[in-house]
Amino acid sequence: MPDAIVIGSGPNGLVAANLLADAGWSVLVLEAQDEPGGAVRSDRGVHPEYVNDLFSSFYPLAAASPVLAGLKLHRDGLRWSHAPRVLAHPLLDGGCAVLARDRTETAAGLDRFAPGDGEAWLDLCHIWDRLGAGIVDALFSPFPPVRAGTVLAARFRGAGGLRLARSLVLPVRRLGEEEFAGEGGRLLLAGNALHADLDPEAAGSGGFGWLMSMLGQFHGFPVPVGGAGALTAALVRRLRRCGGSVRCGQRVTEVVVRRGRAVGVRTAGGDGFPARRAVLADVSAPSLYGALVAAEHLPGRLVDDLRRFQWDFATFKVDWALNGPVPWSSAAAASAGTVHLAEGVDELTRCASQIARGLIPDRPFLLFGQMTTADGSRSPRDTESAWAYTHVPHTVKGDAGAAGLTGGWDAAERERMADRIERQVERYAPGFRSRIRARRLLAPATLQSADANLFGGAINGGTAAMHQQLVFRPVPGTGRPETPVKGLYLASASAHPGGGVHGAPGANAARAALRSARVTSTVLSAAQRLSARRGRPGETGRVRDGRP
Repeated sequence: MPDAIVIGSGPNGLVAANLLADAGWSVLVLEAQDEPGGAVRSDRGVHPEYVNDLFSSFYPLAAASPVLAGLKLHRDGLRWSHAPRVLAHPLLDGGCAVLARDRTETAAGLDRFAPGDGEAWLDLCHIWDRLGAGIVDALFSPFPPVRAGTVLAARFRGAGGLRLARSLVLPVRRLGEEEFAGEGGRLLLAGNALHADLDPEAAGSGGFGWLMSMLGQFHGFPVPVGGAGALTAALVRRLRRCGGSVRCGQRVTEVVVRRGRAVGVRTAGGDGFPARRAVLADVSAPSLYGALVAAEHLPGRLVDDLRRFQWDFATFKVDWALNGPVPWSSAAAASAGTVHLAEGVDELTRCASQIARGLIPDRPFLLFGQMTTADGSRSPRDTESAWAYTHVPHTVKGDAGAAGLTGGWDAAERERMADRIERQVERYAPGFRSRIRARRLLAPATLQSADANLFGGAINGGTAAMHQQLVFRPVPGTGRPETPVKGLYLASASAHPGGGVHGAPGANAARAALRSARVTSTVLSAAQRLSARRGRPGETGRVRDGRP
């Protein structure tokens, strides 16, 4: 019997398993799919000569994460690679906002949009110089981050205090307008904010856009050499080296609860797996509380709160094998790993508004990845392994375009949506479609079938909006991984601090399990010492019963 069972082998589940194994626990990870990794996987399914990432690709949060750094995954074969430039946002007039790893290069490019905007960018970088390490420590610490938060609060006052706090809760449109005279800096902030489901007018989107921009500026948007699956492979290799195990093709259907405590799990095949100390669930909050744990074991308020749980946007993704580089009109976009495609902040707002109204955008905002540009091992020389994804509504009420898309996403609709995405790319890279050697279409339901945590193609485990962060994640409470069931911990992106490949939810859950075990051990030891002082158990009973 293992000390702990981890449900799901996404990065959070594997991080949790590794930390428990480091503490000397025996750990078994059960994965529903035929291979580990969750949303961190790669394959050659588009074309045998090309490596494509199925889901996530660029990992700025992983680069900044002290959790992943502490695992020293380079010892297990993980290597990182960077594109020459981090990110580009081209425009139809030939202008292009570029985020480079050299802050002075980024600033010089923004000055071409408006004199003085380079200095404004450097000012934002100086704030990160003072606060960045504290923000990262607080972000990836269990909530509330008492120690890290105290240090950050002291630095925060010196970096601007309430004025800075006001800036970070601004909508990203307003923050960009206050900081930059030209469009370049505004595009970098707003495009990065829309990596989550935050529209340019949403409160707090300014802070998120600044955070992602600074992560790119200071850490880049690195990729694992050989594909996203290399990160998963290193985590699995490390876990097995430490004595843990991973079993795939084991879909957990129930967390077994006895007398208010999680004691194991059952799988779809009818097998039972007991756990001596804890069960950690790298699954979405609705899956854990709405399916795996029977309602009778949960407070009624939690069940009611889950009805208000909000997913982040659904996602539609296309993977390509290209027989040449992308023919960008703006040469600066050719050297960026990530490219944002939307004609200004107004088009970002227009797209987000259409999604909010249940419409499939007619000119979708695209996040475009040039994977061979970032890692030359992904495809043959002078070719490109590429992808783009865009967001769509979970419940489709109509099509803002002329194709009559309904959100049913049958084969014909998938083809028409992919064509729409490629036409958007063609606006900025004329001739792009002529370079397509093969493509793969991943509609919302396709993404969910490949990873059940990606409900309807939602990639962040729930909205990143302020009403479902910190103490409100996943529902109003403590913002911690503990659940109402003893010995059961939420270890997925539905828990604080949310989506992204950084391992913090898994680490927080593992630490909570270890802390609970230490407390239990301390209590038992105290009870045993008290019993010893009173005499051996049973002696008093024999006298009381009058037995010899």
